[in-house]
Amino acid sequence: MITTDITAEELKERLNNGETPVIIDVREDWEYQEANIGGAENIPLGTLPNRIEDLEHLKDAEVIVHCKSGARSATAKAFLQQQGFKQVRNLLGGIIAYKG
Repeated sequence: MITTDITAEELKERLNNGETPVIIDVREDWEYQEANIGGAENIPLGTLPNRIEDLEHLKDAEVIVHCKSGARSATAKAFLQQQGFKQVRNLLGGIIAYKG
């Protein structure tokens, strides 16, 4: 079970190397529209429980969650782990760190 979080630098490096990790942006839709990480799927934190069936196929895959600063995505990480997801990683510092 991978529980280590990921830094913005590590994620940027992986994306620059052509990797396509599963990234879930748990911010609200309007926040996602303002700025987002290419390839990230927007699932606002409040709707995550309703979308869990859509994500079942990712239970054994690495899933990176992020929000604005890391707080909401920490909640999302804990929720997904409770649902049996084995490799959830939080983007430390969120989109602020990523875009910074």
